[in-house]
Amino acid sequence: MLAAAALAILLFALPLIGLLQRADWSRVVDDLRSPASAAAMRLSITTSLAATVLAIALGLPLAWLLARTDIPGRAVIRALVLLPMVLPPVVGGVALLAAFSRRSPLGSWLYDAFGIQLTFSRAGVVLAEAFVAMPFFVITVEAALRSLDPRFEQVAAGLGASPAQVFRRVTLPLIAPAVAAGAILSWARALGEFGATITFAGNIAGRTRTLPLEIYLQLESDPQAAIALSLVLLLVSFAVLIGLRDRWLGGARP
Repeated sequence: MLAAAALAILLFALPLIGLLQRADWSRVVDDLRSPASAAAMRLSITTSLAATVLAIALGLPLAWLLARTDIPGRAVIRALVLLPMVLPPVVGGVALLAAFSRRSPLGSWLYDAFGIQLTFSRAGVVLAEAFVAMPFFVITVEAALRSLDPRFEQVAAGLGASPAQVFRRVTLPLIAPAVAAGAILSWARALGEFGATITFAGNIAGRTRTLPLEIYLQLESDPQAAIALSLVLLLVSFAVLIGLRDRWLGGARP
């Protein structure tokens, strides 16, 4: 068992060690300061934050619906919500194209009525990132709602609080750590999104070329720059996972 576990650890650790070894540390700072890298990082930060806000705004009521109601087809709804977690991102991008491109009924209506074009735009980047990132928020918050002792809410309701007041003043403060954890996980996932973004929003410099897309492009022309940008995503992802730990995700405290 220990030998198998050690092999599993090596499976995860060796690629990261190889990435660190291949990096040219003398030029990492210069690579990150290049105009293309800086533009990609700025775009990734703004779009991933916007996608996280969208995930919170839509995912919080959705998590409540899945955790606290017994609507017909709840299992199907949950499977639909979690589908982007297992769906190949490129397939997700193709699905977004089918739903929101100007050739689709909804996409053409949005363009004709409001002049909104989601494909090949920053709004499209945000939508693609939210599509793949929101499930992480929903499952985290849903788990917190299910594990919450309902007696706190029952007492508040018994004292005359409305359902909205109970949620705002009792439920939300109690699940705040899970909301924060879900938001951070969603942001990290949105920051690293590649497949759905390039398929749905394209790879346009300064408009839709996020950090993962810039890494993909640099792999052909400047591998060292690609490694430097990869180190940024590696550091962010590692910091998020270490910072959250079990206590933020609703597990036992150390």
